[in-house]
Amino acid sequence: MAKGQAGSRAKLRMHFLANIGKVLNSDELREIAGTSEWARRVRELRDEEGYQILTHHDRSNLKVGEYLLETDKPQPAFSRGISKETRAYVLDRNGFTCQMCGAVAGEPHTYDQTKKTRLHIGHIIDKSMGGTDDPSNLRAICSVCNEGASNVTLPRPDLQKLLIQVRRATNGDQLELLKWLLQKFPEQSKNK
Repeated sequence: MAKGQAGSRAKLRMHFLANIGKVLNSDELREIAGTSEWARRVRELRDEEGYQILTHHDRSNLKVGEYLLETDKPQPAFSRGISKETRAYVLDRNGFTCQMCGAVAGEPHTYDQTKKTRLHIGHIIDKSMGGTDDPSNLRAICSVCNEGASNVTLPRPDLQKLLIQVRRATNGDQLELLKWLLQKFPEQSKNK
């Protein structure tokens, strides 16, 4: 990891730990990190260090762009599973070109001429859906497409399909889902 990345992550970690239980917004975090890649550093704190930084996906009372660290106790985390060698192989195999939009590394980006294209390694089938870190499941993807890739996942199931899946789940999984829903919508549990 580059020195600046470690510095930005450390600044964000210290800021979150100094503001446990306080809602922080994206403008504040961008300023603290001192980098346009502040969101990536927040993901690293969550994914690699295990800090439970909550967003609107986790709590209904948080708005888009709001973040909350409730405890200073990190959960078990996972490290990046893609080696430098695999990254180099995938980038070379893909011709140092984004496999979604065709932008070439180091050149001005197709959609934003003010920025040079920066490539990342992305999963074709996301790890959360059973994908692996095998090179056959990896592709070069630019920063612009990488930010939007999470929005180009499978279509959301309608209520009927979702209920069918919940009914098919084990009792244990249904209880875990209920716990998660009660955490996400705490005001709803008080109304019942």
